[in-house]
Amino acid sequence: MSHDVVSDRPIAGRTLFGHPIGLANLFGVELWERFSFYGMVSILGYYLYYSVTDGGLGLSQSTGVGIVGAYGGLVYLSTVLGGWIADRLLGMERTVFYGGVVVMAGHIALAALPGLAGVGVGLALVALGSGALKANASSLLGTLYPKDDARIDGGFTLFYLGINIGAFTGPLLTGLLQTHLGFHYGFGAAAVGMALGLTQYVIFRGNLGTHGREVPNPLPRRAIAPMIAAVLAVVLVGVIAWITELVTLDNLPDVTTGVIAVAAVVYFTIMLTSAKVEPTERSRVRAFIPLFLANAVFWSLFQQIFTVLSVYSDERIDWNVFGWTAPSNWISSIEPVWIIALSPLFALMWTRLGNRAPSTPRKFALGVIGMGVAFLLFVPLAGFDGKTVPVLLVVAVMALFAVSELLLSPIGLAVTTQLAPVAFRAQMMALYFFSVGIGTSMAGTLARFYDPENEVAYFGITGSVAIAVGAIVAVLAPWVSRYMAGVH
Repeated sequence: MSHDVVSDRPIAGRTLFGHPIGLANLFGVELWERFSFYGMVSILGYYLYYSVTDGGLGLSQSTGVGIVGAYGGLVYLSTVLGGWIADRLLGMERTVFYGGVVVMAGHIALAALPGLAGVGVGLALVALGSGALKANASSLLGTLYPKDDARIDGGFTLFYLGINIGAFTGPLLTGLLQTHLGFHYGFGAAAVGMALGLTQYVIFRGNLGTHGREVPNPLPRRAIAPMIAAVLAVVLVGVIAWITELVTLDNLPDVTTGVIAVAAVVYFTIMLTSAKVEPTERSRVRAFIPLFLANAVFWSLFQQIFTVLSVYSDERIDWNVFGWTAPSNWISSIEPVWIIALSPLFALMWTRLGNRAPSTPRKFALGVIGMGVAFLLFVPLAGFDGKTVPVLLVVAVMALFAVSELLLSPIGLAVTTQLAPVAFRAQMMALYFFSVGIGTSMAGTLARFYDPENEVAYFGITGSVAIAVGAIVAVLAPWVSRYMAGVH
């Protein structure tokens, strides 16, 4: 079936729950991509640090969870490549498709290749493919709405519901397969999930009409050779850094955080100095900077679901439910349940409130503060000895994770599409994911400081820092709104 033929018929009048019909296709492909991604990453840490006799690779626990954090950061770092490919070569719509193909290949490599070779090849492919798909699916959704359309926050919240259905179901299935059949069966299920997502994307591609088909800033033919040379140079530098042990498995999360931070500074500089960016657009890019920093802090705590809380789940939570012991990786599925339950309520609330809703900077402030409070709620749980923390108490804490995420993440996706300069639309979304990437790799770095013996200090300090950052964003909110130049 050809994936290049897209109908040009008008789709403006066709809606889904009051939203553009193309939302349904992007909802589906993102659901299955997140099913495969979270299903895989929820068992990845265990695969890395479990002993060989338990089916793992036998790395140290701190190294294993650090790699998970670094890998998550690299996924978001690769969004800049995905954004660049969309803006300069293929357009957003085609980049989403090809990104999904590469993701599927990565999961197949994890399932089929043994040892660290499978991890290296598989994670590299999944990171590159996810980067291409993630930035462009979100940006493509943003193009379905006119500027200042009050429905956009509600539309992104529904899109987020799809993400979380995938995030909920993926770990459930991979955890059962890993527990009963082995890790490679879990990775195989992730590959099947991505294949299903690609299939539905191709079948319903016409719902997107011509959205995302154009290449906004085409790469001149004369620039192709220098670009290939630059890519090869980056790869060579990476190989040399690895061979000389400048980069190791142990310091990978620190290096990843630093690389993404430097890349973000470069990208902000390019956008703020480019002649293709109008003065009003430049003001909006400046307003994005404090939101970028707040987002990084939020995700440095939230993404510990896959690092610190993955270990916490395995060593501290009593997973016995009516005489049956659930897989430890199911902690990854708890928070998405709350998202699924609350997303429709938030979507309805933002749609009903319209421009009367709190401004985006205030939503960000509330989200970061809520995440800090959620971490403080782990402090009283330190009173439980060993593997005795009741799972229902953790379920309750995860409700605050979900409320905080809904205040910040779908709103962040939506506002990024509205603040983006026209010439950098997809790459602006990649910049948003840089902030998520910094937070995710930081979640791997912070995981080294966690120990069941110092839980009060660990959760208390990280939670308090997040609350302080949220308070600063709240104070800066009027300034940020002014520079957003008409974007609510």
